[in-house]
Amino acid sequence: MSRTIPAAVLSFLVGVGGMHAASLVSGSDRPPPDAKATEDAQKEKDKQKDKEHTMKDEPKEADRLRLGNFSVSLTVRDLAASRAFYEKLGFKAFGGDEAQNWLIMQNESATIGLFQGMFPKNMLTFNPGWDRRAKALDEFDDVREIQSELIARGVAPMQRVDEASTGPGSIMVIDPDGNPILIDQHVPKRQ
Repeated sequence: MSRTIPAAVLSFLVGVGGMHAASLVSGSDRPPPDAKATEDAQKEKDKQKDKEHTMKDEPKEADRLRLGNFSVSLTVRDLAASRAFYEKLGFKAFGGDEAQNWLIMQNESATIGLFQGMFPKNMLTFNPGWDRRAKALDEFDDVREIQSELIARGVAPMQRVDEASTGPGSIMVIDPDGNPILIDQHVPKRQ
């Protein structure tokens, strides 16, 4: 039984799923007439949109904040059970102190912190001055500079660092949905 698929539908399917999607719907192993041309035209349009999007939405150098290494800090009820669970997902213990109820775990691309009894809820964490392996960076935005810039942008930290200090420090902001974001610097201010 042969079905006639409207050209607009085929064009959409080619654009979204490629010629394979259009041939599945049409029941034919061959692409519909002009499908290759339609697919090529759609790919070119998508490339142009991506280029425009990247150029338009890319932050200017002055707008960027180097917040440092990123991790998710999880509030856990049972550190040992959580460790065992995340090990099954491929994470390995990287740092922390189980005797003090906290552990840092990593897989090939993600870092999580497990904290028992330390925080009221999960939070996003950034560590200015550190790379993924907790090694000090030569270049970074100091937490005091980040705090000043956030205040200038209208983001009021609920926890602030002393601007006159020079050692490690941290600030905390809350996003519009109530999610805490900890910016926790463990290295001294750059000189």
